[in-house]
Amino acid sequence: MLLPSLTAVAEPVPASRLGRVHFTGIGGAGMSGVARIMLARGIPVSGSDARPSPLLEELRALGADIQVGHASGNLGALGAGDTLVYTSAVSADNPEVAEAARRGMRVVHRAEALASVMAGRRVIAVAGTHGKTTTTGMLTTVFRECGADPGYAIGGILTATGLGAEDGTGPDFIAEADESDGSFLLLSPDVAVITNVEADHLNYYASLADVEAAFAAFGQRVGGTVLTCADDRGAEAVAGRLDPARVRRYGVSPHADYRLTEVRSRGMALSFTVTADHGPFGRILTPVTVDVPGQHNALNAAAAFAAAVELGLTPARVAAAIAGYRGARRRLELKGEAHGVRVLDSYAHHPTELAADLRAARDIAEGKGRVIAIFQPHLFSRTRIFAREFGAALGLADEAIVLDVYAAREDPEPGVTGRLVADAVPGGRARFEPDPGHVAALVGALAEPGDLVLTMGAGDITALGPRLVRALGGPRE
Repeated sequence: MLLPSLTAVAEPVPASRLGRVHFTGIGGAGMSGVARIMLARGIPVSGSDARPSPLLEELRALGADIQVGHASGNLGALGAGDTLVYTSAVSADNPEVAEAARRGMRVVHRAEALASVMAGRRVIAVAGTHGKTTTTGMLTTVFRECGADPGYAIGGILTATGLGAEDGTGPDFIAEADESDGSFLLLSPDVAVITNVEADHLNYYASLADVEAAFAAFGQRVGGTVLTCADDRGAEAVAGRLDPARVRRYGVSPHADYRLTEVRSRGMALSFTVTADHGPFGRILTPVTVDVPGQHNALNAAAAFAAAVELGLTPARVAAAIAGYRGARRRLELKGEAHGVRVLDSYAHHPTELAADLRAARDIAEGKGRVIAIFQPHLFSRTRIFAREFGAALGLADEAIVLDVYAAREDPEPGVTGRLVADAVPGGRARFEPDPGHVAALVGALAEPGDLVLTMGAGDITALGPRLVRALGGPRE
């Protein structure tokens, strides 16, 4: 059977009317977050995933009926009046989706389920090709630090809470909006941030113009203010297609409504000043500091600052709250240090993200050592399309090791391997290593005190960091 098409509805079904809810692919960051919120509200939840994970165990401990593997029998006694939630990662022949349709159950995309749990709240959505998770996390931190106790759903784990989603008791809900499959067009937020717009997910979109059109359609669904990055060409193109009275810009550009100056990134922290000539609180001149590295994160913090101020929080209070942000897992997350070598982990999986994080790694290293990048390409289609750009980005590292492609939901493509990326790194400063088991020994022989090792990718490379720390901590010659 075909999966249901993504068609926006005028009003989401309130979560209380979904009946019992089964999540096919419940182990994903977005799915598990929505499931967690439903469990907190007392909604019966079941779910399945292809493989076991700590997230599955957390949900089981909260009362969800969890199965490993997909099968029609996992739906148990669910029937008409109950709901199945799926994601675009689910195949069209998934037996649970087919069985749910046969039983006459409501079958909805994850974004529709997210809209259901957000119904009745003031919704602030963060969209963009890059920086969504960090910006959503920063904005969530601001509201939490200001005592607003928002609901939130983030595509990552906040270090401060150890969670990617909570229901909260306040009137606001802050959500990361996913453009990868067009499902953000199922949301109708009250306020939105668009961090940047670039060509990505070209297995779904036909071109950059198609991506920009989708973001413009998303912006047109926003009921109130849309905050966009004045420094990003794609975001500016989208802003130009929206009602100018509803657009507020942030960035270092002189025509930004919230302008950044004195941006400094050193070590694991950055600082900047925000200036605004008009707004809810009149003229603003506010210094901001936050304990995350990289000048690109100054823009993420500025987006959170501008959104919070536009929503009525005072600039000084917002700046103090942003200083309380402690990062999100897999966003330049320190995994450990051994023999003077630090190991960080990054979710970067697009050339722009690799370049931004490698520049940030230079700031962290502070000129005391080399930057060694270990990259796992994600998806065969993305590797084929962006191999040259990935290679150029990895050229910012002193040394690079490229693993083979993490397939995720795609079938292999002939001739598409990590070697395409390694061969594209300038100066022959990269090696292709298809066996992750060999990487620890390579890094152990390569790294010296003061060096910084950065694992990068959206696949299972995140498990490599702790192994590298252990290997680096062994006896040295």
